[in-house]
Amino acid sequence: MKLTWLGHASFRLEIGGLVLLIDPWLTGNPMLEPDQHKAALSGATHIVLTHAHFDHAGDLPRLSKELGVPVVGQFDLMSHWEEHAGIETVGFNKGGTVDLGGVMLTMVNAVHSSSVGTENGPQVMGTECGYMIAGEGHTIYLSGDTDVMADMKVFNDLHHPDIGILCAGGYFTMDMKRAAYAAKTFFDFKTVVPCHYKTFPILEQSAGELARALPGVDVIEPEVMQAIEL
Repeated sequence: MKLTWLGHASFRLEIGGLVLLIDPWLTGNPMLEPDQHKAALSGATHIVLTHAHFDHAGDLPRLSKELGVPVVGQFDLMSHWEEHAGIETVGFNKGGTVDLGGVMLTMVNAVHSSSVGTENGPQVMGTECGYMIAGEGHTIYLSGDTDVMADMKVFNDLHHPDIGILCAGGYFTMDMKRAAYAAKTFFDFKTVVPCHYKTFPILEQSAGELARALPGVDVIEPEVMQAIEL
């Protein structure tokens, strides 16, 4: 299993013979160079989306059409895009599980917002979420954009994830301190990968505080386009 950071909250996850693009933000992403886009997208089988904000969904549904792959996400947003953009989607909702072909994806709650900008102001588009991704003997908790939630205890009791991909940049999401609190209070992770940081000066620039707060956990600070073997 390989996890490759595409900068910000975007990842490429190679798991169970699939290539999942998670919140693939390319256009305007200051961490991913244009000449890296082709390699980032190569072989994609699905796009997995946590919510509608531009820094997660700004290249959708264009990417779905260009790559010929379905977008997997929250039912209301997927239904809208399928009807108005003509793309293939897999729409489901929180608590539900879909089989992507040997990789099981369960949608879980997140606490954030989900909207797009329009000429009439922001328009709510579906709801924010996270995921449990199970395959190759591992379960990954993908937090999406969120704050700490007591729900996380339920997630751990039901799914027992050993890997956490946690937003941790602060300002718009949990910061490193809060992500560390979530990890040690509610989960038993073996590995944690922070994201949604470094992108802009307003966000935290180092995961040092997270690593120091989680002794015994392998906290991996990802590098853009450098695959992590999990």
